[in-house]
Amino acid sequence: MSDSFWDARYGEPGFAYGDAPNDFLASVVDRLTPGPALCLAEGEGRNAVFLAERGFEVTAVDQSRVGLRKAEALAAQRGVKLRTVVADLAHYVPAAQAYHAVVLIWCHLPPSLRRTVHAAAVAALRPGGAVVLEAYSPAQLALGTGGPRSAELMFTLAELREDFAGIELAVAEEKQRHVHEGRYHDGPSAVVQVLGFRR
Repeated sequence: MSDSFWDARYGEPGFAYGDAPNDFLASVVDRLTPGPALCLAEGEGRNAVFLAERGFEVTAVDQSRVGLRKAEALAAQRGVKLRTVVADLAHYVPAAQAYHAVVLIWCHLPPSLRRTVHAAAVAALRPGGAVVLEAYSPAQLALGTGGPRSAELMFTLAELREDFAGIELAVAEEKQRHVHEGRYHDGPSAVVQVLGFRR
């Protein structure tokens, strides 16, 4: 999706995907070590702010300047700070071994870019650091309750096992669950979830 698409979506009133954190991230946050955290494709900041409220030093990256302005406003409202970076993930390379956690929630990318971004996410982790990912699987197309309209932009668990072969997977599930995150993610959903730790 283009910058203009996301700027228009995030320019709508309210929060496109709500202002509460992703359920999967919230369910595993206690397994993460507070410290520097990187949120990729972070949009309006709900997950980054959630982590900042729990003592993480968060860098939020997104291609939409409009979305990140809302992230900064949400952080200020909640009394926490974020570092925001406007960047296309095709060109953004995080610092190596700089983060205790890298979060990729609904970060849907074409296969070649997906592999590159996931490899960069692993390289950005310190030993013992965690990657947290939730995305739609191709089965989501039949449900139509959110996410891309192309199976190419969705992930299977088998693909993610390959992407994250170098880390220890503590959670690796492909499942159906109810997602209620704003007006664009709402209803029964086919998802894949990963929590992995760098050795």
